[in-house]
Amino acid sequence: MSDDWVSLFSGGKDSSWALYRALAEGLDVTRLLTVHPAGDSYMYHTPATHLTELVAESVGIDLVSVEPEDFETGPAGDAAAGERGDAELEPMEAALREIAAEESVDLAGVTAGAVESEFQTSRIEAMCDRLGIDLFAPLWQEDPEELATAMLDAGFEILIVQVAAYGLDESWLGRPLDREALADLRELNEEYGVHLLGEGGEFETFVVDGPHMDRRVDLEYETVWEGDRGHIRVTDARLE
Repeated sequence: MSDDWVSLFSGGKDSSWALYRALAEGLDVTRLLTVHPAGDSYMYHTPATHLTELVAESVGIDLVSVEPEDFETGPAGDAAAGERGDAELEPMEAALREIAAEESVDLAGVTAGAVESEFQTSRIEAMCDRLGIDLFAPLWQEDPEELATAMLDAGFEILIVQVAAYGLDESWLGRPLDREALADLRELNEEYGVHLLGEGGEFETFVVDGPHMDRRVDLEYETVWEGDRGHIRVTDARLE
C-alpha cells in the first residue's frame, strides 16, 4: 500500500492551492473531502461547496462528502465558539476514520488551506494527532500578497462568490480575483483593513480553473445582495 493523502477541500482558492501544492510535492492525494455545513460555520468555507463534485471530476480524484445532517447545529456566539468548532470537526474526523479503515488505504495525512486562523488550525492539528497522521498546510502564516500572486502566476482562475466586509460592494460578486482586483484589495486593505485573501470570511472564492484541473468549470449565476453583504446563486454549472 502507498501512503494516501486526503485533501480537505471546499473549492475555494486556499484549499485548492493546498491541493495543487500537495500534488506538486508528489503527495499521493487519493481523496478530496468536502464538508457541507447547512448554514454559517466556524470551521468551514460554506458557499458553493456542491461544485466540488465537478472539480473532483476535473482533477480526477475521488470525492468524499460530509452532508449537513452530520453537523451539530446551534446558536452561534463567542462563548460557544470553542464548543461549536469542536462539534463541527467531529463529522470530518469520523469520515477520515472511515477512509483510514478501508483495506486499500494507508492514510498518511491531510492537506488544509489554513492561512492565519489559529482557531481552525489548532483543531485540525489536534485531529491529526488523534489519527496519527501528518498535516500539509502550505499557506500557513505565509504572506497573503505573495500567496495571491503565486496563485495567479500558476494560472489559477478565481471567482469571488461571497462578500461580507466594509468596502466590498455588489460589484465584487462574480468578479475574477485577478491582478487588477488584487490591486484594488490593497487599497481596501489600507483604507478599511480588508484582508488580501479574505481571511475570516470577508470574501469567499471558487476556483474555476487551474493547472491541476483537466477541464474548466463554467458557471451561470445570479447575484444576491443583502444590503451590506451578498453572494452568487449558481443556476447552472458544467465542465467545459
